Amino acid sequence: MDFQSCVNIKKEWDIVGARQLGRDISRKIGFGTVDQARIATAISELARNIYLYAGTGKVCFEALEDMNKKGIRIVATDEGPGIKDISQVMEDGFTTSGGLGAGLPGVKRLMDDFDIVSSEGEGTEITVVKWLR
Repeated sequence: MDFQSCVNIKKEWDIVGARQLGRDISRKIGFGTVDQARIATAISELARNIYLYAGTGKVCFEALEDMNKKGIRIVATDEGPGIKDISQVMEDGFTTSGGLGAGLPGVKRLMDDFDIVSSEGEGTEITVVKWLR
């Protein structure tokens, strides 16, 4: 079951589409409802960040299967302004939008693997993975 599909984030409604697709894929992989909700929450946060800070971007999903591990990889990319200080945005409670969202630290806690690459003026790529337990 190696598929990759992406949702382009251009308007606020696309956040819902990305969340729904991620939930569907995670259900097909075999995640229970609690992990599906965690994954959907992480997707919402990543997609909302694209919408708020970059304007446009995409969220891509890939089912992972190696040896006896299954999981989902989610990659959120944009060509926005980039993140000036990654360590700052990874601090709990840091917000530039005034939101109450869990932010990137919340995404990191919800998922098993978290990686962020960002260059000022070039955009950001965040890759997260959740493994089936």
